Amino acid sequence: MKKRIMKAAAPVIVLTLGFGAVQLMSASKPAPEKKVEEQRPVSLVYTEARQQAVHLAVTTQGEVRAHTEIELTPEVSGRVISVASSFAEGAGFESGEALIQLDDSDYRLAFARAEAGVAQAEVLLLQAQAAAKIKRQQWLELNPNKHPSPLQVNKPQVLEAEANLRSAKAELADAKLNLARTKIRLPFRGRVASRDIGIGQYVTPSTVLGRVFATDRVEIRLPLTDSQLLELNLPMGFEASDKESGPAVTLSAQIGAQQHFWQGRIVRTQAAVDQQTRLIYAVAEVEDPYGTGASHGTPLAVGLFVTAEAESEQEQLAVVVPRSALRSADKVYVVDENDELNIRTVDILSTSENRVVLAAGIADGERVVTSTVANAVDGMKVQPITHLARN
Repeated sequence: MKKRIMKAAAPVIVLTLGFGAVQLMSASKPAPEKKVEEQRPVSLVYTEARQQAVHLAVTTQGEVRAHTEIELTPEVSGRVISVASSFAEGAGFESGEALIQLDDSDYRLAFARAEAGVAQAEVLLLQAQAAAKIKRQQWLELNPNKHPSPLQVNKPQVLEAEANLRSAKAELADAKLNLARTKIRLPFRGRVASRDIGIGQYVTPSTVLGRVFATDRVEIRLPLTDSQLLELNLPMGFEASDKESGPAVTLSAQIGAQQHFWQGRIVRTQAAVDQQTRLIYAVAEVEDPYGTGASHGTPLAVGLFVTAEAESEQEQLAVVVPRSALRSADKVYVVDENDELNIRTVDILSTSENRVVLAAGIADGERVVTSTVANAVDGMKVQPITHLARN
């Protein structure tokens, strides 16, 4: 019986002893050394923020419009007998140039009749004055001590003759004016937008001959937000006192393969907010856009859509950083004296393609990051490797 028990228990005893030996060996084995890996600093590029006296600038867009644009209509009726070559779509004309000639035969006849009427009225006046003189002399001979009445010396007849002469001269002036109006001219230099008549057509004062605009200057209506008005130091209802007092504006547009630039000034702002856009519109003007104001011979054409960069006239101190330093609209990464990354929220005064002007958040001389930083964490260790030249 004992042999059977021992035979059955032997395997259990062996397994127990083996497990104990393994545990004893594991407990006596020295623990492995743990290696602590140090975090590797992120390499980045930075530049120093600088406080500068700056002119704040804003960027907006608008369409070029003519300062003066009208529908051309005649002041008298008549048949068109000639049209100047300058009265064609896109063509330019000078101030006072005869663009259209109407048949003036009837107006010449009316002018001749009016001249004859003046001559006749002058003769009648001379006759009335002579008769009045004779009447006065006769009266004085017969009544040397009495003053004659107006009727006794033909005074009413003289006054009537004078009135008739003035009327005849007025008719002559009207006939002369109508004759001059058969040549249709404009009091400004401009361009033809459209032409609606031809030779042989009969026109009246209600007939539209075409559409023209002046080229002495053009306007650009620029939408601005409240903050942009503040940056330019422009009040609502602003009006420039002269051509040099408004903020300067640089206008640009891509025409073909070349970028063109024109210079102008803001001359006024609206005194009301646009109800649809909730924006305030400023009006910029460019002088002589088809002449001296052109960009290397390229005019600032009416209808062109342009980008406008307006600059404030007043300087102010502000911190300037490169445009590449701005993150998420109002964040800038700064490297502190311990080479750790600080994520700052900044107040922005103005932004452009190359720079950001800050009101607060960054101090003069602080190092701002201009390179891309993946997974930026406030306080992370960094390795600034390049110091870029000042902006």
